[in-house]
Amino acid sequence: MTPIVPVTVLTGFLGSGKTTLLNHILNDSKHGMRFAVIENEFGEVGIDEKVLSENVDEEIVEVMNGCICCTVRGDLVEALKKLYKRVEQFNGIIIETTGLADPAPVVQTFFIDEDIQKKYRLDSVITVVDAKHILSRLKEKKPEGVENESVEQVVFADKILLNKVDLVDGNTLKKIETELRALNPTAPILQTQQSQVNVKEVLNVNAFDLKRVLEFDPGFLDGDQEHQHDLSIASVGVKTCDEVNMELLQRWIQRLITDEGANLYRYKGVIAVKGIEEKFVFQGVGMLFSGGFHGRWRAREVRESRFIFIGRNLDKQSLIAGFEACAANRKLRFAVGDTVLANVGRWKEGVILAQWDLGNAYRIELNDRQKSNVWAPIDADQYVRAVEV
Repeated sequence: MTPIVPVTVLTGFLGSGKTTLLNHILNDSKHGMRFAVIENEFGEVGIDEKVLSENVDEEIVEVMNGCICCTVRGDLVEALKKLYKRVEQFNGIIIETTGLADPAPVVQTFFIDEDIQKKYRLDSVITVVDAKHILSRLKEKKPEGVENESVEQVVFADKILLNKVDLVDGNTLKKIETELRALNPTAPILQTQQSQVNVKEVLNVNAFDLKRVLEFDPGFLDGDQEHQHDLSIASVGVKTCDEVNMELLQRWIQRLITDEGANLYRYKGVIAVKGIEEKFVFQGVGMLFSGGFHGRWRAREVRESRFIFIGRNLDKQSLIAGFEACAANRKLRFAVGDTVLANVGRWKEGVILAQWDLGNAYRIELNDRQKSNVWAPIDADQYVRAVEV
């Protein structure tokens, strides 16, 4: 008998917490299931697959450089058919859409393509909502003929994860739930932080209801509906084998957030920092930024840095130039053993002990009684300079 594979679709606007939820599901051993994961990123540089594959042993397929609901929809069908050839290796499929996807065309795939219908069952559409930004996203005005993706994602949800509830107060939460209920009266709303939820609430729940969908979208099964994106929203991706100076990267990101935060819907990266064996993984939404070191670079893994921005009216060349300026590819001025002056509030003489120590350009031993160690994050006169002869 041909097995019917359950499919869970994870959707939600950029930065809502979809990948965090996916990681939570994949790292939870209690459900006892093995998944194939289909990742879709809006841009030419993939980030999430780099993070996910570090933590889990699941089959991960990336559908790249386009929105899964339109330009690469055919790739989704192809990926599903190829995965089915190895159906004995997994118990279910999770599709994480880009934050700019309208779920409707993705869902249509499981009812219009006869071959897919025979092999897969749409179990549920789980929409992750960012409590900090959802009210403004729902009210955002779009160009004529362009759908509001956040609205569509809420409307199509079988379950809604109201995430990041710790970032708003109780009154705001009530207002959000009222807005969500107005759009989707039937979907259960689960309040979460860091996308932490009982996995049993979102997997194998048999929640998708075609009858409900047809009630608010009678033409759903026609298959010829077009989804138009807001053309002012675009992605800029950067990938380089140059290692990065951590201090320069942090300064640049801070300037970027200050100057362009309102236009940055989503940004994330996996960075190879000079002098550090762990990957620096960071992400942000608008003015909110977080990051940290996660997992060592493996022996045969290419130490490369990837960064993607998604936002409105982005200056591609400026972003690429800014990121590339953080590279730690310039030869350092001082060698180990050189005597230098270090800025520790005042200038003190010391000796270079190491280059690129803990992500810093220099580690310096001061010529004091304690033989104190200090670090110069950048090879610049602001931090370290030659001794005047």
